[in-house]
Amino acid sequence: MPEQAPVFGANEQGLHAEIARLNKIIQALMNRAERNASVQGADVNLFQTAITLEDQVRRRTNELEAAMQDNEKITRALRESENQIRNLAFYDTLTQLANRRLLSDRLGQAMAASKRSGCYGAVMFLDLDNFKPLNDTHGHDVGDLLLIEVAHRLICCVREVDTVARFGGDEFVVMLGELDADKERSVAQAGIVAEKIRAMLAEPYLLTRKQEGGAETKVEHRCTSSIGAVLFINHEATQEDILKRADMAMYQAKESGRNLVNFFGH
Repeated sequence: MPEQAPVFGANEQGLHAEIARLNKIIQALMNRAERNASVQGADVNLFQTAITLEDQVRRRTNELEAAMQDNEKITRALRESENQIRNLAFYDTLTQLANRRLLSDRLGQAMAASKRSGCYGAVMFLDLDNFKPLNDTHGHDVGDLLLIEVAHRLICCVREVDTVARFGGDEFVVMLGELDADKERSVAQAGIVAEKIRAMLAEPYLLTRKQEGGAETKVEHRCTSSIGAVLFINHEATQEDILKRADMAMYQAKESGRNLVNFFGH
């Protein structure tokens, strides 16, 4: 969502213009008073009028500056509200990863880029193998801590141009763009990333839960993942088909023993 220009920019320009106009009036009166004083001695009334007007302008200037500060506060508040709305619309509230809507948008962009470059991309569907027992034993708050840590590890395994999304529950999707024009080399590249993710997620988790009163409880947990992957190029398949094939490959990995990477069609 592009950032909008400040709402009150036109008002600020008007305020500055009014200050400049009043200052010109003051200067003209002061110049006239000085000329009269040099020719006729002193024009007290005119000089006092200029001083009075100067005080009024000073007060008006303070009022305008206060108004501009209020405008700036309102503008900042509007920007913060826009950012919050954008986060709710496109990002998962727990992990701050892309949600399904943003994933769909990114996948569409990657398919369009693949059409231009002739290079393959890959989608990986991940499911945690040992997540439910953690929730059942220690509660959903500890389960949430695990999901947050999984999100951090996934981000560390991919490039900034790639996309990591939470698909729902303990399911995640990783999308890799612009691999290679050769299919087998693309499979190899995606396989390296998938194995890196599998190994990273299999490392032990030390989760710290804060209790009432400030006490902390540490929970050590081991959780592997089953990963299904599929290549895509151009628009040979729809987004729905790409995700469905990655999901099918993931379930085949689970049926084959879990903690595995399985490529659709291989």
